[in-house]
Amino acid sequence: MTISVVIVSWNAKAFLLKCIESILAQADSESTEIVVVDNASSDGSADAVSRQFPTVRLICNQENLGFAKANNVGIRASSGRFLFLINSDVVVSGGCFSNIVRYLDMEEHSAIGMLGPRIIGADGKVQRSCMRYPSLGNTLSRALALDYLFPGSRLFGGQLLTFWAHDETKSVEVINGCFWALRASAVADVGLLDEDFFIYGEDVDWCKRFNDRSWDVVFFPGAQALHYGGASSSNAPIRFYLEMQRANHQYWRKHRSPAASSMFLVINILHHAIRLVGEVAASSVLRRKRAGSTEKIERNAAALRWALRSIFSGADTKNGLQAAGRAS
Repeated sequence: MTISVVIVSWNAKAFLLKCIESILAQADSESTEIVVVDNASSDGSADAVSRQFPTVRLICNQENLGFAKANNVGIRASSGRFLFLINSDVVVSGGCFSNIVRYLDMEEHSAIGMLGPRIIGADGKVQRSCMRYPSLGNTLSRALALDYLFPGSRLFGGQLLTFWAHDETKSVEVINGCFWALRASAVADVGLLDEDFFIYGEDVDWCKRFNDRSWDVVFFPGAQALHYGGASSSNAPIRFYLEMQRANHQYWRKHRSPAASSMFLVINILHHAIRLVGEVAASSVLRRKRAGSTEKIERNAAALRWALRSIFSGADTKNGLQAAGRAS
């Protein structure tokens, strides 16, 4: 088996079926297997996959295990030389798989452990799928919107690399987890995803661990996929946004000093305070509710409350969505 495709899905049936269709349209059944790990969906995803795609291996979890743990379930069930971890809301473009395998199979690329293709959004524009590791500097830049005000600046480009057009093959620090192509031998060396991350944050953590083990992490625009984004998070946007804040803090606690972790929370408070004030002021001046403004106000207010509680109580804030997900 050359390629094992692992797709984790939670209540994203329509996206999931399109994703599988796009893979089967280009995959060689002799050398490619598809493993779908359903995280206790309630929208009929598992039944639809079983009925429409009998050749797909379907693993149904009895509860929502989260992104990292569910992907690990799929990885353990895989046998390919290469592991393609693909989000359920991704549609794979023609030639994507063959181009990636051809590139990774070149002798001079044997040190590449993780690769990410060019990602196109539903609007047809290139999505920023690569990042730097989080630092106090680029976190502050994001909080003050300097990366938005000076998108071409390498100094203020921040964690999101706003100055880079994603138009060249290059080694990067972080590839977002919507589409990973992994060398199975590298995964065996680095280890599986850290299951303490329920959702979000696991991508930055895993990429750092690949780099720490001297495996290259590479962006490769010679292959392409479409990513709709938000297939699962749209079910509970504020809850997922809070989980993202928790996961970011979790990364800082794992990889940085207690002082740096505390400073991250201070900057996080600044970030959401600025945006909350801005959204409330804009809504008041316009004297009408702009599209999405209410949700943004609620989201920033919730994140601000979370950060204030975290910094003053020192409570462990991880896995909040996990508890909520099991209760839902």
